[in-house]
Amino acid sequence: MRPVAIFRFSPTETPGRFGAWLTQQDIPWELVPLDEGVSVPASPAAFSGIGMMGGPMSVNDQLPWVAPLCNLLRDAISDGVPVIGHCLGGQLMAKALGARVKRMELPEIGWLHVDVCDRGARREWFGGLPRFAAFQWHYDAFDLPAMATRVLTNDVAVNQAFVIDDRHVGFQCHIEMTRDLVETWCRLGANELPARSSAHRQSAADLQSDLDARLAALGEVADGVYERWAQGLLR
Repeated sequence: MRPVAIFRFSPTETPGRFGAWLTQQDIPWELVPLDEGVSVPASPAAFSGIGMMGGPMSVNDQLPWVAPLCNLLRDAISDGVPVIGHCLGGQLMAKALGARVKRMELPEIGWLHVDVCDRGARREWFGGLPRFAAFQWHYDAFDLPAMATRVLTNDVAVNQAFVIDDRHVGFQCHIEMTRDLVETWCRLGANELPARSSAHRQSAADLQSDLDARLAALGEVADGVYERWAQGLLR
């Protein structure tokens, strides 16, 4: 089986639960660390699927890998190579497909609920759940690509996730979280966190409160999404 390519944009935003799930399922994967200066592959043909993690940058920054990666994503989606994007990865998918990614009026940081707004996706992708608490840490948000179906939403960023062709899925929120990721981001991003939580941005203490239970609940959602997405991997 060809490997899943996992694109990393920052050493602080590892494959997390996504990489661990692939390993547990004996699905081979290959890290493509763009943060180390490696080149974007010219074609998706060598991969059974493409995954993208988050990152602190914006897709609108003048970065040398944005355009070639968008080209790769368009080719992958056109060729039926399953793509999944987490946060920045979802924004890159949207940008590649011609949708606008723009700065939000308010950042979204913390454990915030998202609603499953598509009945088919609720059954097929989210185990029948009508809503769940996802992890958020973003300042930009994407418009919905023309060919996409919105599947997750909330009051802060209306487009929290979309599905294309029942095969490709892009998230604004994070479902790949682990304890190490949460603790690392809270440490490195401490100056972005308020002393007291608001409706859209939580303090470091609230971000890490009941962390094991929150991660376990989100992990069940993530595993279901990854299992559904992996059904489309090219063998």
